[in-house]
This record gives sequence, C-alpha cells and structure tokens, in this order.
Amino acid sequence: MKPRAIKGLPGASYFLPASHAGVPLRRPREPIVMTLDEFEALRLVDHEGLLQEEASTRMRVSRGTVWRCLDSARKKVAKMIVDGQPLVIEGEEGPV
Repeated sequence: MKPRAIKGLPGASYFLPASHAGVPLRRPREPIVMTLDEFEALRLVDHEGLLQEEASTRMRVSRGTVWRCLDSARKKVAKMIVDGQPLVIEGEEGPV
C-alpha cells in the first residue's frame, strides 16, 4: 500500500449514539470501523471544502483513491446515523 499523508487526526475516535429520550439502547451494536484514510478524505473534502484533486495531492494518492475513501466514509457516516451504530476511527494499529 502506498503511504498516505494524514495530517488531521480526529478529535475523538469513538462515537456512540445517544439514547433516545433518556432510554438506554437495548443491546450494544457492532461498531462501524472507519479507517484513517477514509477520515482524512472526508475531512479534506467535506470539512475543509477541497476538491478531490486537491485532497489527492495533500494525501499523496490518486484522485480515484480519494474518491473511493470518500465514498466509503460517507456510507459509514450515513449508516451510523440511520442505524444508530457506534463508529470507531482506526489506524493500522487500532483506535487513534
């Protein structure tokens, strides 16, 4: 795998859905795992407002790689919100 440039680490690496109206979740759900590559692509494009081409230059990968990371990250965030699953951001060595 080509080394990526990851500049912005998340402020938190584990996100847990809040209970609804103070009622705890009935059963723990399997967490969704987002990679640092996916997080960085999401941060650069959706948070900083860069074009995918600019993000690819910053991450030192192809625009196609940024697109795949971004597509996967967006799907995981949507799944977290819609299904109420926890989200964890992990590097190669585990949670950051």
